[in-house]
Amino acid sequence: MGMIERVFSLLFGGGEGALKETIEVFRENAEDTAGRDHAARRAALHQFAAEFTHPRKSIFDQFIDGLNRVPRPAMALGTLGLFVAAMWDPEWFASRMQGIALVPEPLWWLLGAVVSFYFGARHQLKGQEFQKSLAQSAAAAGALSIDLDGQTDDVEDGVPDVKLATRFAENAALEDWRLSRRG
Repeated sequence: MGMIERVFSLLFGGGEGALKETIEVFRENAEDTAGRDHAARRAALHQFAAEFTHPRKSIFDQFIDGLNRVPRPAMALGTLGLFVAAMWDPEWFASRMQGIALVPEPLWWLLGAVVSFYFGARHQLKGQEFQKSLAQSAAAAGALSIDLDGQTDDVEDGVPDVKLATRFAENAALEDWRLSRRG
């Protein structure tokens, strides 16, 4: 028995945490990894939320936003209008289409580039606004902390948690659990 004990103490060392330390050489501690990942995600969300905090928009900004909403419906309604015009007055429509057929190809390429950049920029703007709303929601959800003992813990980054009242009388299992924690 003494030889087996020496082999194990040689492999795993002595002391209470020796086996844990030996295992962590081959496999990282999942709990520590989860804590680091949570802290990194929380910091990233706080940074992301801080980047997208803007003051209220001015009247000029609201006006420009309104103008930015005009081209897509105008193009869609204009296209539908062309179909109506083709059925309403085919000769008028044919003369307009002959005029469009005379447009040189480089001008069509230029029109395609302008429309592509407009809709690409619009798509990017809407995507960023969506990400901003996600970041705000995540930051608001991260600020809420439900502590079933009725106490809140301080957050490492200085953002205070919001107390959220819970009623234990409504749930007997939670009441039993809360009482068992108090001892």
